[in-house]
Amino acid sequence: MSKLNILEFPDPRLRRVARPVETVGERERQLAEDMLETMYEARGIGLAATQVNEGIRLVVMDLSEERDEPRVFINPEIVERDGSQTCEEGCLSVPGVYAEVERAEKITVRSLDLDGESRELEADGLLAVCIQHEIDHLDGKVFIDYLSPLKRRMVEKRLRKQQREKATA
Repeated sequence: MSKLNILEFPDPRLRRVARPVETVGERERQLAEDMLETMYEARGIGLAATQVNEGIRLVVMDLSEERDEPRVFINPEIVERDGSQTCEEGCLSVPGVYAEVERAEKITVRSLDLDGESRELEADGLLAVCIQHEIDHLDGKVFIDYLSPLKRRMVEKRLRKQQREKATA
C-alpha cells in the first residue's frame, strides 16, 4: 500500500470528468486499497479517484467510527433519488472549508464491486450525502460549486492564500 497525493482546489485536474472502468482488475483493486489508506490517514470519510489524479470512476468511503467498514464503488451511478436534506459538508480537496449543501435524502446507487459484480444499494442520511459528494468529484464538480457566487469567490480567495502560505513555508 502507498499513500497517494490528494489534489487541492483550485487544481484544474479536479474538474476532469472520470472515464468508466472497462474491466475491474488488479490495478483497480490496488488503487482502491491505496485510496483507502490515503483517506484514513487524511481522516476523511470518502475519496474519489479524481482527487488522487486518477481519471477513472472509482470511489472509496468508510463512515464507521472504527474505520473498519470500507466501501468501494466502481462506475457508481445514482438510479433513484428521493426527498432532500441539507448537510454541512467538507472535503479533503478543499481543506478547512465547510458549507451547507442540499442533496437528495435517499438514493439508490448502482455500481460494480472489486470483483466486477454489479450491485445496488439504497442509502440515506450521511451515506447518501457521501455517495453524492464523491460522484460529483467523478463528474468534475466540487461541493463549493453549490455555494452562491459570492461565497464561492470568498472560499477560492482563502484557499489561494493558504496555498501561497504553504508554498513559502
